[in-house]
This record gives sequence, structure tokens and C-alpha cells, in this order.
Amino acid sequence: MKRTVLDYALKIRLPLTLFVVAVSVILTFYFSRAERDSVGYNPEQPIKFSHKLHAGQMAIDCQYCHIGVAKDRHAILPSVNICMNCHTVSRKDRPEIIKLTQFYTTGKPIPWKRIHKVPEYAYFNHSVHINKGIDCASCHGDVKQMDLVSQVKPFTMTACLDCHRNSQAQLPYLKTVRNGPENCWACHR
Repeated sequence: MKRTVLDYALKIRLPLTLFVVAVSVILTFYFSRAERDSVGYNPEQPIKFSHKLHAGQMAIDCQYCHIGVAKDRHAILPSVNICMNCHTVSRKDRPEIIKLTQFYTTGKPIPWKRIHKVPEYAYFNHSVHINKGIDCASCHGDVKQMDLVSQVKPFTMTACLDCHRNSQAQLPYLKTVRNGPENCWACHR
């Protein structure tokens, strides 16, 4: 009798248990991919700001607010001074602009929550990409149509290599784009 129970456990229960565990791991990996890659991440910001209004309808260039992106490695999150260039005279009575003015008068920086972030172990230089003519929307999505900005593309090694290996297909609006570097030390410094 003991032999039959042991045979049943080894022949039926163990493979069935391993199968259930493997399927659970695979499904969890597959369905949590967007969360791991931050796709869909859109935190609530301290001030409600519509990129759809500013970058879309008003056609304010990304580089007006995200200064230095054509010269520096990082795209700077806008300081309150940049916002107040317009909002010292424009729509001052709106609740979100009143909040903005409070940050300005107290001298406190706006605690924006970063949405798009390359992993710490990877080197990325915005200026190289901008100066090659790569549009912000290629990586950040069509922010001009977003009231609330969210990450729409993964910032993973696979996503970067897809573009670096096949730039003509990924960036069809650039006529003379060449593939980017694929060597490890280009991004892992």
C-alpha cells in the first residue's frame, strides 16, 4: 500500500504541482510585464498640468519647459520660474495656478513626480538623441494628446536595442538616420 501512495505522489502529484507552479510563474511574469516596465505609470502630480493644452493646443515646444535637453544628458523637470513666465499674467485665478503661485512666492520647488526613468545602471543622453533629430514622441509617446502624462513605452534594453538596430523602421520621419551603437559600454558605463 505504501508503494502505491509513493508511486502516485511521484507520477501524478509531483508533475502536476510542478506544472501548476511553472504556469503560475509564466503567467505572473507575462501579466506583470507592463508594471515592471512602468508602462501605464501616471502618478498624480502636485499640480494638475495638461500637456494636451500646453504642448498640443498651444504648441509650446517641449524644450521651452524641459530646458537643456539639447545640451545636457538629462531633460530637466520644469522649475516654477518657467511656469510663471506666462502665469504671472495668464489665468491667475484658476485653482491650479494659485497653487503654482504659492510655490513661486514661497521659493519652494514643485515636487513633480518623475514618470519616465531609465534604470540607474544604464547611461542615456537626451542631447545626443535630440540633436540627431529624434522627436520626443518616439520614446515618450504622443504627449501632446495627454492631459495626464503616462509612460506608454518601456524603457528597457530590448526597446532601446530595437531602435538602435533598426532605426529606419523605428524612426521613419528621419530620412538619413543611422543605427545607434549596440556595444555594451555605450549604455553600461
